[in-house]
Amino acid sequence: MTHYAAPGRPGSVVAYRQRYDHFIGGDYVAPVSGEYVGNVTPVTGEVFTEVARGTDADRARALHAASGAARAWGSTTARERATVLCEIADRVEEHATELAVAETWDNGKPVREALVADVPLLIEQFRQFAAAIRTEVGQVEQVGRDTCDYRSYQPLGVVHERLSWTFPLMNAGRVLAPALAAGNAVVLEPALQTPASIHVLLGVIADLLPPGVVNVVTGSDDHPVVSARCPNIFFADVPAHRDNFLDKALEGFAMFAANQGEISTAPSRALIQTSIYEELLTLATERTRQLRLGDPLDTDTMVGAVVSLAQRDRVMAYVERGKSEGARLVTGGEADGHYVQPTIFEGDHRSAVFSDDVLGPVVSVTRFDDRDDALKIANESTAQLGAGVWCRDVTLAHNVGQELRAERVWVNNYHAYPANTAALAEYRRPKHLLVSYSDRAQGYF
Repeated sequence: MTHYAAPGRPGSVVAYRQRYDHFIGGDYVAPVSGEYVGNVTPVTGEVFTEVARGTDADRARALHAASGAARAWGSTTARERATVLCEIADRVEEHATELAVAETWDNGKPVREALVADVPLLIEQFRQFAAAIRTEVGQVEQVGRDTCDYRSYQPLGVVHERLSWTFPLMNAGRVLAPALAAGNAVVLEPALQTPASIHVLLGVIADLLPPGVVNVVTGSDDHPVVSARCPNIFFADVPAHRDNFLDKALEGFAMFAANQGEISTAPSRALIQTSIYEELLTLATERTRQLRLGDPLDTDTMVGAVVSLAQRDRVMAYVERGKSEGARLVTGGEADGHYVQPTIFEGDHRSAVFSDDVLGPVVSVTRFDDRDDALKIANESTAQLGAGVWCRDVTLAHNVGQELRAERVWVNNYHAYPANTAALAEYRRPKHLLVSYSDRAQGYF
């Protein structure tokens, strides 16, 4: 076990400034309004720093700085940009513990998650997109006897993104890695609840980039989080043996509480086949009760603090609604400050507690009879961002996965992975150069 010292205490690996301005054009710049917002850590509920309050005037300054830097950065070669991205990855790796603690203090997540998932995935994103652009080649198509289409890609110029509070650093990396790889300058607006850890990241990597290529405007209003009730389906053969597969499946069930359930793809609906329903729910409940809720800076802690008291109140209102609608509370359902116990409900899949999303450590469980019944229940929600399928029969698992409406389906696992390099397409535009090699007119006029 390791217990990291809290920022501001002796021995802490993270040191915050008392106040952070906006980061614009390679330097910290005071907000136009002169206003600042206190930043609360959900770990203790205390204000630990202030950040500049962002306004349209601040955004305009940041966009202007990015626009000025975009042309030079966009004209660099893919090899040059890949080198910088690899340097960023190396620097983040050197400061991995510092960044993990900073993420925990800002977001409330267990530091064990930040150490083994968030920061390593942040590093991987920069290395992945560096490799993608370093090895990429253009395309040439013969479109006529004497004409070729030379296809390449150009950056958009300036990318302006608002970040959710669910994974502050990883969400920043999901924008920065592909956007910088594509040759864009970037303006980021972290969520009001979690603006501080990105300043720690800037302190680590800012000197590796030309001024104005990355800009950060903080203190804007709450950023909405897109989410949905993602189904996690357990077929009858899951508990056929008391083996590693069953243990893995139970861990997959408990993933509803990862990051306090504050994940847009959290498996917050569990569907268990009727023939194993009581057995698997009992095992899953035991696993859930073993999740250690507590100080996020302790590496033994498995579930930390929800991001804000407002979010805590939203989760608890949802729990009370479930009780009032007749859903059975299997375990959990209590809160203390920012800390909410991992909670299991069971009930009818048509109830609100089963269909509505909450972004908290809550899972609603129901049963299904067969494959078709599972798909019918799972696909009742058309806004699925993710889904899980647990089955020893690979053919069944594959076929069910194909028919689920979710954008991403995990089969016999439910863990985060780096962004797919296809994300590059979001940050650049195709360029077609149509070249004729003929010295003759076409004869149109």
